[in-house]
Amino acid sequence: MRQNIVEKILTAHLKEGDFVKGSEIGIRIDQTLTQDATGTMAYLQFEAMGLKEIKTDLSVSYVDHNTVQVGFENADDHRYLRTVAARYGVVFSRPGNGICHQVHLERFGKPGTTLLGSDSHTPTGGGIGQIAIGAGGLDVAVAMGGGNFYTVCPKVYQVNLTGELKPWVTAKDVVLKMLETLTTKGNVGVMLEYGGPGVRTLSVPQRATIANMGAEMGVTCSIFPSDSVTKKFLKAQDREADWIELKADEGAEYDRVIDIDLSSLEPLAAAPHSPGNIKQVSELAGMPVDQVCIGSCTNSSFRDMMTVAAILKGRTVIPGLTLAIAPGSRQVLQMLARNGALADMIGAGARIMESACGFCIGNHFSPKSGGVSLRTSNRNFEARSGTKDAQVYLVSPEVAALAAVNGKFTDPRKAAMDYPEVKEPSEFLADDTMFVKPTAALKKTEVFRGPNIGEPPRNGKMPEALGGEVMIKVGDKITTDHIMPAGARLKYRSNVPKYAEFVFEHVDSTFPERCLRSKSHNIIVAGESYGQGSSREHAAMCPMYLGVKAVIAKSFERIHAANLVNFGIAPLTFKDPADYDRIEKGDRLSCRNWREDYLAGKPIFVTNERTGDRIECGCGCSDRQRAILAAGGLLNHTTSGNKGK
Repeated sequence: MRQNIVEKILTAHLKEGDFVKGSEIGIRIDQTLTQDATGTMAYLQFEAMGLKEIKTDLSVSYVDHNTVQVGFENADDHRYLRTVAARYGVVFSRPGNGICHQVHLERFGKPGTTLLGSDSHTPTGGGIGQIAIGAGGLDVAVAMGGGNFYTVCPKVYQVNLTGELKPWVTAKDVVLKMLETLTTKGNVGVMLEYGGPGVRTLSVPQRATIANMGAEMGVTCSIFPSDSVTKKFLKAQDREADWIELKADEGAEYDRVIDIDLSSLEPLAAAPHSPGNIKQVSELAGMPVDQVCIGSCTNSSFRDMMTVAAILKGRTVIPGLTLAIAPGSRQVLQMLARNGALADMIGAGARIMESACGFCIGNHFSPKSGGVSLRTSNRNFEARSGTKDAQVYLVSPEVAALAAVNGKFTDPRKAAMDYPEVKEPSEFLADDTMFVKPTAALKKTEVFRGPNIGEPPRNGKMPEALGGEVMIKVGDKITTDHIMPAGARLKYRSNVPKYAEFVFEHVDSTFPERCLRSKSHNIIVAGESYGQGSSREHAAMCPMYLGVKAVIAKSFERIHAANLVNFGIAPLTFKDPADYDRIEKGDRLSCRNWREDYLAGKPIFVTNERTGDRIECGCGCSDRQRAILAAGGLLNHTTSGNKGK
């Protein structure tokens, strides 16, 4: 049978189910990664399930999100992560070592393997030929303990690349073009496979940029072949032994083919407030800019940083504008320091940030009120920057750097300079001293728990009947940042009762208090593509803590729907999307045979007691997920011997 790359890797890792499109399959996971915003709860759940050791080939715990230590909470979480990693055999990447996706690509990513990460941008690993998937922390904890990861057997779209990028047109523009093509919704259950002659013109860091923002389309992952370009990158990282060739068989089939001529692309930007709101930079030219942020897991590679340094060299950031640069890893930062590029950045007036996720998650460097901020990151959701009325545009490093010295959006093709050609180095600085690797002695480490670290919350079993109030009704494209704010609030990630005080903070700040006063089940009603964005399972865990039993939406995004199930919240979809308009905030909804119908896989009929309407809903859950819901979540389901009922 002729197979594409996705099929080759998934069938080699298939442990449960039949490889039939649309059916649920369980796959073996070779590697996992966590980061501190999601990892603390993932390891608490690992412990709560009674798991004793890591059974993957490699599991790495990164500290890269909440590295700003105001108060004791973040420092305590970091100490917990260090000690729990030592106890159970996890590699620990110390604060300052860099952003998980950039570092993992450099030091651990292996073609042909599977990687599961508690971060939605884990698909960055597709740039090196991994099936790399983002998931909730509870799913990652199960995988670390040797359990299967369950996903839908995917449709596979081939993105056929031809031609070559012109000067000033970048990998960021390729993925923004893909977002224009596929949009940010409707791609659940899809994996993207990049191929065609244009692939060989792209370096591994460029491929990683493209794979990274597949998350914004809602696809499960994106993957590139492993070829001579991949081999060259791994050799430069002193990891040539990890290389294998990986390509699709001649005549392999795909569910859809998308053709992109790289030579036809032009510089693009994602305008507020969605990565799918694509504009041409030429039509934005001249717009004044207040702030520029260069970095994040999307665009913080050595190549990106060297290009920015070349643009800034001998120039000065315009007065009234602030420029932040965050190299993606300690490796990149050290190389910039040694070759003089860092001095060029500092000389231009750039403020050098830690090699971390800071500004991308709104943890610091927020724009001024109403400010226009150009960022090389992957998301520009409203308020994500930390400033609710900021106007955030997503652009390439080249466009960002030119804006910093010109004070305005600039079409780089009209810049008064030649395009700086940056070649990939033949040798990267391979310094692994900031990793703490497992040893027999470290397994005796006592796990530290600070006062902000609580036990993972558990749900009760699924009730026989549903009877509750619609506590909030929201529209389309509600992101996990809308549900559970990031930034400074993330320091409460280990303290669910406290973090739950901020659910829907920027949408309806009265939601938590009303939920806690409620004497019945709490229900959320939503439009299309509910749960876009982060894999942060707190967007399900905290509503669960507040008594939410169901979310009824027109459609869900993959990771959030799985997280809802994992925490015992039923994700229901309107059979007729027009029924969304027949429900109002405050309505009481009921279903007498709630649990029975769910377990039987029957349609769910919900009655609106205000109007008498009987609304039919579907539940796209597998038998396994229905058992998890019945148990009140995956933690209950696992610790009760997988009985489920």
